[in-house]
Amino acid sequence: MNKIMELIGAILKFSWQAINFIRKLILNVIFFFLLFVVIGIFLISKEAQKPMDYEGALLVDLKGVIVDQTATQNPLGEVGRELLGVSGSQLQENSLFEVVDTLRLASQDPKIKGMVLKLDEFAGADQPSLNYIGKALTEFKKTGKPIFAVSGYYSQPQYYLASYADKIYLTPQGAVGVYGFGFQNLYYKTLLENLKVSTHIFRVGTYKSAVEPLMRNGMSAESREASLRLVNALWSTYLTQVAENRSITTEDVFPGAKEMIAQLRNADGDNATYALNRKLVDSVSSYSQFEADMTETFQWDKENKQFNNISIYDYADTLTSSLPANDEGNIAVVVVQGAIIDGESIPGSAGGSTIANQIRQARLDPNIRALVLRVNSPGGSVSASEQIRSEVEAFKQQKKHVVVSMGGLAASGGYWISTPANKIIASPSTLTGSIGIFGVINTFENSLESIGVYTDGVTTSPLAGLSVTNKLPEEFAELLQLNIESGYKTFLNLVAESRKKTPAQIDRIAQGRVWVGIDAKNVGLVDEFGDFDDAIDAVAKMAKIKEPVIDWMKPELSLSEQIIMSLSNNAKAIIPDPLQAYLPAPVLREVKSQTEFYRNMNDPLNRYAYCLSCGEIQ
Repeated sequence: MNKIMELIGAILKFSWQAINFIRKLILNVIFFFLLFVVIGIFLISKEAQKPMDYEGALLVDLKGVIVDQTATQNPLGEVGRELLGVSGSQLQENSLFEVVDTLRLASQDPKIKGMVLKLDEFAGADQPSLNYIGKALTEFKKTGKPIFAVSGYYSQPQYYLASYADKIYLTPQGAVGVYGFGFQNLYYKTLLENLKVSTHIFRVGTYKSAVEPLMRNGMSAESREASLRLVNALWSTYLTQVAENRSITTEDVFPGAKEMIAQLRNADGDNATYALNRKLVDSVSSYSQFEADMTETFQWDKENKQFNNISIYDYADTLTSSLPANDEGNIAVVVVQGAIIDGESIPGSAGGSTIANQIRQARLDPNIRALVLRVNSPGGSVSASEQIRSEVEAFKQQKKHVVVSMGGLAASGGYWISTPANKIIASPSTLTGSIGIFGVINTFENSLESIGVYTDGVTTSPLAGLSVTNKLPEEFAELLQLNIESGYKTFLNLVAESRKKTPAQIDRIAQGRVWVGIDAKNVGLVDEFGDFDDAIDAVAKMAKIKEPVIDWMKPELSLSEQIIMSLSNNAKAIIPDPLQAYLPAPVLREVKSQTEFYRNMNDPLNRYAYCLSCGEIQ
């Protein structure tokens, strides 16, 4: 019997080893195949680069999202996705400043006769970014070149950009999806209770809603009040700008849900007719008719069998960068995008060490006379935020000037790092403030006990030998709460000093409350409204720089690093996140957003200045 069991064991062991070997072999084969493909495409694309012969329309066929700074520098571009058979459009990131720079160069290019906005695969951007692109579109129109837009369906961010066009086309079965703004959070207090997870929350601030998903099954009254104010303000700004672009009223853009349904019923449910009646679009036409109209305007390309145009991506490749070499700049620009974490930056997050080092390099560069800190972050680790803030302060102590340019989001830790600035410039649609501190520790002693697993041992004090498998000692909980309260006082003092107010005055507008830009300026958290261009102008004036030259402070990637990043990006597109197949898009976004935050909670003192309620509003 023992020999039979040994034989069975040996067979199972051999089978497992064989399966494990095959698994590793397959993964390695896939890895090296992709690696060789990436290297090959990279080398081919480098050799194939040559000036393109173009004339006609600039086709703005943006794919994916607009961000301040892309997570990776992908050398493959469109070529890699096409050869690998991967769409990847939803994964693609586009630099806001590169897009605007390209549009501005096109407006002065005599070969570019006009523009066509085809935004079917454009996933969106925050409202200040859309405003900045809209500014570039307005500049383009002022040169006398026409802008056209076409789509079968316009989402809200797509339509916002399309509203700048001289003529908007919509296909007969299309629609304009302008319905309003909102955002949702997932709440899992009951889930944690069912799993017997002990959640220990330490916070300061009435409105510090980042921890509400852990402690509630729905929004608190305070959070709901503040959030409703935010979405209403952003929606009002959206409607006002679109109405101005289209020379109609805000009620024409969106008359309200009931009135919209009534008017849609009068149009026999035809969304295209409704959009035409409301003057949201200028023409309901098929793509073939649109192509005929564009051919009449831009002429026909016989070789490629299309009206004369060049994709914005191909056009950008033909341009020599308008940005000077780093050693020639006199204004440094450092971008803080994503959650602020301790250590080095990773895709989607800003590492305190990485950002501080970039500012230090600018501080030690005798050519750099000023700094624009571009902040688009919900905050994060207090220690990482302070590391960045102190380096900004050191820069300023060298009698060099600092202006903060806030993007769509500069809250909590994002505001912490902004406090030393000589001036804070934001958009009326920027979400900022959220001045508050919290800490979260989950322990699993009850979960483990429910399956018969226990933890025991000895320590020299209640503060030693801490583990998530043990109950959190009362002494440690008291210590952490003191740290949180101390951090909040520090936050108040930093803001009070920078805004020339008392800590008590700041406390009344703090408490973790999120402010939309227009309100933030009224309560004194923001100095003036403006965009990135205004920030450059302001800091140049402070530093008495007559000819501003930007030095974008960002790490240069080696060839091998670019290849590895490209491999990772294309692998993600080929092998998508399993959640994508099973979860609706809104749920998926919330899961990823909250998971990303908790995964990056690496503050050594468990203190966080983070705004989880400043999620994607759409």
